[in-house]
Amino acid sequence: MSAKPVLLVTAADLAPQALELLAGFEVVYAGKTPDEDAIAGLCERHQPVAIIVRYGKITPRILDASKALKVVSKHGAGIDTIDTKAAAERGIAVTAAVGANADAVAEHTWALVLAIAKSVIGLDARMRAGHWDKATHKSLELKGKTLGVVGVGAIGSRVARIGAAFGMTVLAHDPFAKAAPEGASLVTLERLLAESHVVSLNCPLTPENRGFMNASAFASMRDGAILVNTGRGALIDEPDLRAALASGKLRGAGLDAFCTEPLVGEHAFRDVAKAVLSPHIGGVSEDAYVNMGVAAAKNTIEALARAA
Repeated sequence: MSAKPVLLVTAADLAPQALELLAGFEVVYAGKTPDEDAIAGLCERHQPVAIIVRYGKITPRILDASKALKVVSKHGAGIDTIDTKAAAERGIAVTAAVGANADAVAEHTWALVLAIAKSVIGLDARMRAGHWDKATHKSLELKGKTLGVVGVGAIGSRVARIGAAFGMTVLAHDPFAKAAPEGASLVTLERLLAESHVVSLNCPLTPENRGFMNASAFASMRDGAILVNTGRGALIDEPDLRAALASGKLRGAGLDAFCTEPLVGEHAFRDVAKAVLSPHIGGVSEDAYVNMGVAAAKNTIEALARAA
């Protein structure tokens, strides 16, 4: 048995730059998208002192499986997949790589906005089918329109600044923000929804905001508005969103997160033409992969040092 303390990664790999920092650990991989049984089994077998979380949920059962566990470090910013209350009760630290993938997610947010505003997906399909829609197509020009950003942490602030660069009026809502990003104004959620031509969800999931984008919220929005979610799927009531798209209330929705993941085979958005879908990869870029791995490794080492 290795004399090194064990660190479990809930994935099949970790950036080489992160592994260099973790040279003092025996790193064990849980494989691609492991479930609770797999993670708990590895914790029981290897007794890791730390878990770096890429995929899967960290439940009380997993937290109890390793008596040596001292820290759970998220390979990313969102910690809603970790039972933080259970971790706190057991004296296990929880850390996140805040801001490590902010540029990647902000860029993907705008990729989805532009795909809808400029009808990129639909026009590509029409071209491939032999059509030339120049005489009939009208896209949405963003200059002079209003962008609403819900959540202005590292990601939302970048989304807001890009919107300002497009010449948009930028409204922001964040109950935890002390100041608005440069070029934006902090407003109530009600005003943001009512005035925005584009609404971007960049906030963490909390018990208070779960499903807040529902039929009532959609009814309060501008006709023909665009909704983009690169946050968490459960921020949106998905049946209500499908209804708003089907009725024409919304121009389109760009979705990188869903209530149930992964979406495979027959699923609720498969035939929703006004939705542009991506498989929760907003924060997955070559640079972000390294940044998140390094941040998660550093957070792990620092948390273990504090716990010693």
